[in-house]
Amino acid sequence: MRATMRVIGLVVAMWASAAWPCSAQSTVAAPGAAPPILTAAEMERFLLKADIKATIKVSKGVTKARQVRMSDGTLTHDAQVQDVDISMPIFQVDPKHTEVNFKDSYRYNIAAYRLALLLGLDNVPMSVERVVDHKPSAVTWWLDDVAMEEGDRKKLKSQPYGRNPVRTLGYLSVMRVFDELIQNRDRNQGNLLWTSDFTMWLIDHTRAFRLGKTLLKPEQLTRCDRGLLEKLRAITPESLAQAVGSSLTKQEQEALLARRDAIVKIYEERIAKYTEAAVLFTL
Repeated sequence: MRATMRVIGLVVAMWASAAWPCSAQSTVAAPGAAPPILTAAEMERFLLKADIKATIKVSKGVTKARQVRMSDGTLTHDAQVQDVDISMPIFQVDPKHTEVNFKDSYRYNIAAYRLALLLGLDNVPMSVERVVDHKPSAVTWWLDDVAMEEGDRKKLKSQPYGRNPVRTLGYLSVMRVFDELIQNRDRNQGNLLWTSDFTMWLIDHTRAFRLGKTLLKPEQLTRCDRGLLEKLRAITPESLAQAVGSSLTKQEQEALLARRDAIVKIYEERIAKYTEAAVLFTL
């Protein structure tokens, strides 16, 4: 899966406000002019420097993520701002589950984007660190052309996997590998989005990057994109540290590398048992 963030077509959100169901991005796309072309460097500069002109929506969740409208005088576009940075020794996730050493942090949105680039993935939106209202925050590009959340896709009566089911299933396999790598405990049907051409986007990673070194659902790792596996094998402590910078602590990086080792081992064993052609694919 090749990273295409170098040049991306973008729909400019000029006037319409989009609804915000939770901390995840809305599936209501704002209309705009013909999409300009931005390089990754131009997009990053916009997120870091453009003025925040208005707050469009504030989520109802505890993180209070908000959709904002930004402009640099030439381009106007929306972004998500998250400044949550919570740490608890014990957290009651729900009536039946608690989590030790719980964290919910804006840093992890930034880490997820940077890690995706290292892995050659192009379906995690750009997120940068910026001080907003005197608080360190993750400012994340607001996705254009979002057609539906994962929950809505599953409800489709006609073509729930789109016109290319093989591609869609490949995306879901990539998602499972990525979520195991970052130990994402909060993947839900609202933070997995699909655009109109059935491109999958993974958003909202503030509750990922746990310190556990064992995989959560290794039985789900059945197939893997060939390029992704090659990138996983190539990660070193040095390349990871350089990629994620201060968005992950040394301990969080070490846990990620341990999970990487476990993931690679699973696929090497499956290839030995079932052949490479049966296990790997190219998305």
